[in-house]
Amino acid sequence: PHLAALVLARGGSKGIPLKNIKLLAGVPLIGWVLRAAIDAGVFHSVWVSTDHDEIEKVAKQFGAQVHRRSPEVSQDSSTSLEAIREFLNHHHEVDIVGNIQATSPCLHPSDLIKVADLIQKEGFDSVFSVVRRHQFRWSEVKKGENKMTEPQNLNPAKRYRRQDWPGELYENGSFYFAKRHLIEKGYLQGGKMAYYEMRAEHSVDIDIDIDWPIAEQRVLSFGYFGKEPLKEVKLLVCSVDGCLTNGRIYVTEDQKEMVSYDYRDLVGIDLLKKRGIQVRLISDRDCSKTLSAMQLGCVAKVSATNKLQVLEDWQKDLGLSWKEVAYLGNEESDVECLKKAGMSGVPADACALAQKAAAYICKSNGGCGAVREFAEHIFLLLEKVNSARKQ
Repeated sequence: PHLAALVLARGGSKGIPLKNIKLLAGVPLIGWVLRAAIDAGVFHSVWVSTDHDEIEKVAKQFGAQVHRRSPEVSQDSSTSLEAIREFLNHHHEVDIVGNIQATSPCLHPSDLIKVADLIQKEGFDSVFSVVRRHQFRWSEVKKGENKMTEPQNLNPAKRYRRQDWPGELYENGSFYFAKRHLIEKGYLQGGKMAYYEMRAEHSVDIDIDIDWPIAEQRVLSFGYFGKEPLKEVKLLVCSVDGCLTNGRIYVTEDQKEMVSYDYRDLVGIDLLKKRGIQVRLISDRDCSKTLSAMQLGCVAKVSATNKLQVLEDWQKDLGLSWKEVAYLGNEESDVECLKKAGMSGVPADACALAQKAAAYICKSNGGCGAVREFAEHIFLLLEKVNSARKQ
């Protein structure tokens, strides 16, 4: 049977405008679940159902196919079930739909693989995700009612300790798998049902803005970053123009060139060096005088006609794997380097091709703190590497 992953991502959002493609830890929100779905390797096809051009672009960047949903199922009042049924009406080859929530950025392929086995090999008609919570519930007393609240799942005279109570299972909305015949009858849950319990740290759902910074920390700690394990970054290569500087060149009356840079970026480079990470600079123009004046103390290659060749030479000379190399670029000439490096980033104002090739998009523009921001991102991921080693 054809198992399709389907992520619903309409453009309208009452809480956060275009929430589904807002950057979370440098990656569009929807990108986290698409990466997990594709790398799981259990889906015959991976789709995004959307009504918005920008969401369509991001979906295709991450390797998903796009179903353009109709205005009728793109309203604030439209339900997920309506959008899924419309998708099935256009895709008769699909037998099972794995509806994955775009706002669950800590989803891992291992979860999806196990759920696919439940529905394909063990004969369940529908499987949905839950999380275990240890929360005591009390009955609600509405304002004006002369009533006392009542315990719902505890005896106040004998309160459980957390370690003595198994807790309760709650839907976390991360995914709903269901066979076609159920969905056509109007159900996402039904028939022979099963739940799949997700780890609490992977159960992250973004609904309101205040959750965003918390979710960024959670995804950096518990998110899925790709098939290959993360390695400690040992080299950062940074493009000069448009990353270290803002890309503007000022020419004085006596034909001298001047550029501007952000002191925060110099601090970022210094912090990287103190952590034992080499920083090297690259430029496709001759900016040797500028670099000399900045006194960064970094190895640099200027007038580089082939940045990828320079990067490969440095990587081999230092005996590093690509996973140990980070690259910050912003132009078309950086695209192949961004694709090759284990960790890649671009400033917020990088060209479209560079943004498409990068894994991390800074909030800062080039020459305005992007290097420092990317350095902080590297440090956070180093913490994740160290944590994985301890485990």
